[in-house]
Amino acid sequence: MRKAFTLIELLVVIAIIAILAAILFPVFAQAKTAAKKTALISNTKQMGMAMQIYTTDSDDMYPRNDDCYDKSSLNNALNTKPFNPNGVGCATAPFFYRMNHYAWQKWLVPYTKNVDLFKHTARPPIDVSTGSCPGGIWSGCGQLGGSMALNLALTGALNTYGDPNRNGAFRNSWLGGTQTAIPNVSEAMLFMELFNVDTTFAPVFTTPSANVQTAYPVAIRELWIPNFMEGNANNCTYTNTVDKSKYPFQDQITIGRADGSAKTMAIMKFLSNTPTAAQYQVSSRWACGFNGGAWTISSAPVVTGNWPMWGLSQ
Repeated sequence: MRKAFTLIELLVVIAIIAILAAILFPVFAQAKTAAKKTALISNTKQMGMAMQIYTTDSDDMYPRNDDCYDKSSLNNALNTKPFNPNGVGCATAPFFYRMNHYAWQKWLVPYTKNVDLFKHTARPPIDVSTGSCPGGIWSGCGQLGGSMALNLALTGALNTYGDPNRNGAFRNSWLGGTQTAIPNVSEAMLFMELFNVDTTFAPVFTTPSANVQTAYPVAIRELWIPNFMEGNANNCTYTNTVDKSKYPFQDQITIGRADGSAKTMAIMKFLSNTPTAAQYQVSSRWACGFNGGAWTISSAPVVTGNWPMWGLSQ
């Protein structure tokens, strides 16, 4: 007589396998997420090292230039586009060959030799269509949104291409744009994980409304809460629950310091390291969360207390 499994035995084995799979799949998913978080920290550290080399080569100055170069798009698919220094790609939208703070990664590519390093490890680049990027931020302009953002308040930025006399052509960091001017480089935030459809860099307050401006950090807790938390943008009411569709790493974000180090930080810790509107007073600001890269104020912010993550002190 031939031996064989009974139907009940087969069903029991299948049930055991299903139970084991139900137990193990979440573990595998967590391990995969942890690996992506570790990779992002490593990539951010490499960005920091590249910035360190840049400042060494540039007499301690951070990058801030504005220019246009053929076949310089971060999105290689756009590098087949014709180069017109006075037209589309450089002077008019979409700005796929422009090298400025919207595509700040181009400042560091000569040192990293790798564009993928700047991409978020857990999600694709933001690719919504905007007025300055018709066809998509990534597909149209080749700009990397939704990954790491540069703190322009530390570096400063230029908007001089085509017209150095325009309003806001020169935006100088309130600290001078050098690494040595930062009070505490081991605490000051140079890079941060940022998911925002309106900017690829950490936004700034600028003053005055003129050709030459000074850039200050948007270091107001009330403006960052809408960026991180779940809530209702229509009436600007937000919960204490992190929006995991934007920030997938266990309510944490990756931070790159001005000394070249990188680490994860709980979003609630980020908020507690950021002054409130009462502690960092400006003449005007966005009504809710920030929805752009800059807001012009009439006078320098008034700071109460010391906030080393932002390089701020009384």
